[in-house]
Amino acid sequence: MALYIEGLTKGLANGGMAEFQEVMRQQLESSMHTELEMLLDTATGAEKEVSTKDFEGFKKIFHRFLQVKGPSVEWAKIHRPPEDSIQPYDRIAARGLPDSVADSLNKLVVVKLNGGLGTSMGCKGPKSLIGVRNENTFLDLTVQQIEHLNKTYNTDVPLVLMNSFNTDEDTKKILQKYTHHRVKIHTFNQSRYPRVNKESLLPVAKDMGMTGENADGWYPPGHGDIYASFYNSGLLDQLIAQGKEYIFVSNIDNLGATVDLHILHHLASQPNGKRCEFIMEVTDKTRADVKGGTLIQYNGKLRLLEIAQVPKAHVDEFKSVTKFKIFNTNNLWISLAAIKRLQEQNAMDMEIIVNPKTLDGGQNVIQLETAVGAAIKSFDNALGINVPRSRFLPVKTTSDLLLVMSNLYSLEAGSLNMSQKREFPTTPHVKLGSSFTKVQEYVTRFESIPDMLELDHLTVSGDVTFGKQVSLKGTVIIIANHGDRIDIPAGSMLENKIVSGNLRILDH
Repeated sequence: MALYIEGLTKGLANGGMAEFQEVMRQQLESSMHTELEMLLDTATGAEKEVSTKDFEGFKKIFHRFLQVKGPSVEWAKIHRPPEDSIQPYDRIAARGLPDSVADSLNKLVVVKLNGGLGTSMGCKGPKSLIGVRNENTFLDLTVQQIEHLNKTYNTDVPLVLMNSFNTDEDTKKILQKYTHHRVKIHTFNQSRYPRVNKESLLPVAKDMGMTGENADGWYPPGHGDIYASFYNSGLLDQLIAQGKEYIFVSNIDNLGATVDLHILHHLASQPNGKRCEFIMEVTDKTRADVKGGTLIQYNGKLRLLEIAQVPKAHVDEFKSVTKFKIFNTNNLWISLAAIKRLQEQNAMDMEIIVNPKTLDGGQNVIQLETAVGAAIKSFDNALGINVPRSRFLPVKTTSDLLLVMSNLYSLEAGSLNMSQKREFPTTPHVKLGSSFTKVQEYVTRFESIPDMLELDHLTVSGDVTFGKQVSLKGTVIIIANHGDRIDIPAGSMLENKIVSGNLRILDH
């Protein structure tokens, strides 16, 4: 079986081998369907109904996975997008806003991707519940932003959270605290797909349970699942019936992804004959973004190209900042009616991401996933808008967390704005070492967040702590070697300094 799979993924298809492969594919698919039916037999009631829909989606993605041979793009067919297909934000904003901004806002739904756990930062629960600013969580700030919009314009913009089975229960408990806020909050769940044994290509789980030996048997299949799970939940139809026309989708950990009235107006004021159904916010690449997906023209359509789809020989070219100058922020504006149409026609086309994992017991598995932005080629008159970098402020690590907690940003109605006192529009490059990886430990290492208004670069490695009211300027590198410890005393000012060794007291 393993030899066959190896041959399949390398795309061996000559003479009798092609027929052999097709027979094997059919057998694998049949075995998978049998296993899925056996799993469903262990479910009851509502769980069985939901899981049946989930498995229909999984069967489609598994079928396509078995057909795929090699990278999904031919490099020679890749072209730069036409000039008018990626508009500069300034041109969109220059159109100004109409008096009836409220009309457009009342057609909008804000959707936050809330399926992720804070495991990369050492947290066990939903990432959206990590405190990021003045004890406010990502979710608190999101609710504040939308409530501010609704109060300012007397509108009814709802918030929709796409949870996963990992985050749903904890998130719903927290939602009770927003009962008296001026925001209607809805939730729906991502699908639950079975992890697949890499050798046998069959599910790891033995029944529909999610505890004990089955705890590692399931996964949420990437944010590309939003279209099917939103549709299956019934919430899509419910919002359309309420007169909603567009969703603004973004990751809940991107604090720059606020509702932009200029982009909304551009979307809502298109002529009917050429109505734009999908807008992707892109921004200029820096050296830190070389792996980010980019927009290309392919077979006459705007398309998202991810690094996983690039043939190995062209990976360096893909990472080039000169050839591919922009990347996808995952801030997306999408027509609800178009999602409904594409779901009903089974016409949503997204590339499969094969995500290999090793379970705690050492078993190698694969997860078949899709990305929400990959569907751009399925929509009519899709458009990219090149937005300022300030609309991309993701918090993936404690290094990112330090930036958003610092005085580089001011907080206003749930939105972070770069401080007027900073002379450069770019953020400093911050790299905190492994002693800072987990939020709990990171918090104990700062008595207060340093002044970073004039900081360009910060690298910290080893056992380092910061006292109150420390100021960092220019390039600062602090390295405590193994077994050493460095305490930066309260009130210190470090400017273009390298600090190393074992310093329990630092003169300043």
